[in-house]
Amino acid sequence: MSKIPQWIAAKPDMEYDWNPCRQTLEGQLHVNFVAFSPDGKTLASASGDNTVKFWDVTTGQCCQTLEAHKKWAYSVAFSPDGRSVVSGGGDGTVKLWDTATGQCCQTLEGHKELIKSVDFSCDGKSLASGSGDGTVKLWDALTG
Repeated sequence: MSKIPQWIAAKPDMEYDWNPCRQTLEGQLHVNFVAFSPDGKTLASASGDNTVKFWDVTTGQCCQTLEAHKKWAYSVAFSPDGRSVVSGGGDGTVKLWDTATGQCCQTLEGHKELIKSVDFSCDGKSLASGSGDGTVKLWDALTG
């Protein structure tokens, strides 16, 4: 039997039933997209049941449900300060939400098909949305 060199640290054996999955969050139909809040404490999920849900990462509990879109919620993103969330849906709308109250602050229209992706700029002043209609639209996050 060969001796392990000193520069290699021997690690203990892993448990037989070890699993890297820390939690499973359940309660939505066809989860399409997930995004962490900037502080990492909340996870937002966009789903085929037309909702965006906020989950407490520590407990795995659903904190809030937004009745987001008339057709599937496809995409979701937090603003850099975590105070807002933007969602994109199968109804062709982009919606801006206040994370504290769960209120819809703005509904942005202009795409002809479903919204596949949304995101905030690094400074939080602009939004981008990508649609199945083959377009990307840039929006002012404050005025729409």
